Parts: sequence; structure tokens; C-alpha cells
Amino acid sequence: MSRMHVHVGVKDIESSVDFYTGLFGVEPTVCETDYAKWMLENPRVNFAISTRCEVGVNHLGIQCENEKILAETSERLSQSGRPLIKQETASCCYATGQKVWVSDPQGVAWETFMTTGDITSYGEDSVDMSQLKVMST
Repeated sequence: MSRMHVHVGVKDIESSVDFYTGLFGVEPTVCETDYAKWMLENPRVNFAISTRCEVGVNHLGIQCENEKILAETSERLSQSGRPLIKQETASCCYATGQKVWVSDPQGVAWETFMTTGDITSYGEDSVDMSQLKVMST
């Protein structure tokens, strides 16, 4: 079975390990002074492309199957000490749903979300991504 691989460069390994351990809810499988890896069976990956943003990684995300999982993920993210932006009624990417946005210690935007329906237009997220740009301490 294949799985998607995402590699993100970080400035501070310790704060990044703390953040991602909170996001995923498990400790890393490999943790060195310059490298950490989580081999996750859950979440599976939802990969999308769009011409509606600048070329390159716009954000990363975790799609939650239900409100309980979204609430658990949101709670773990709130413990990271980083600002969260919650959208109870989001309309974006031809879908409706609930979202929680956060950025990691390097400023990479993360979207955790649950899809609740489909729409016939792209829709528009009303999230001000600059609110997520908080430098690590």
C-alpha cells in the first residue's frame, strides 16, 4: 500500500516536534536532532490542486470524517499555544463544511476540516491567512 509523503523544512526541530505531535496525536516514529518522522495510518491524504492561489504549497490539511474527530483535532491544536481560526460554516473548493486553521512554528498554514456537502461554485474562504503568521519563540 502506498502513502503520500510530505516533507517540510523547519528552523527549530524541538518546537516543530511538539507541534506535530499535538496535531497528529502520536509521538514520532523517528526522532533525531535534525529529523523526525511520523508514519501515520490515520489520516489518509486528500491532495488537491487549484489555479486560485500562488504556485507552490499553499497549505496542508487533515480531512476529518466527523464532528467528533474535528473537535478532538481542534482541541489538540488549541494546546499548541498557536492562534486558531475556526469556521463553523465554510464554503470553499466546491464544498461546504467546518474548518479550523492554524500555522506551524514556521508559518505553514494547516487546515483541519470536515466536509458537510457539495456546492456548484468554488466558493470563497473568508480566512485572513495573515492572522496565522505568528513567529516561533
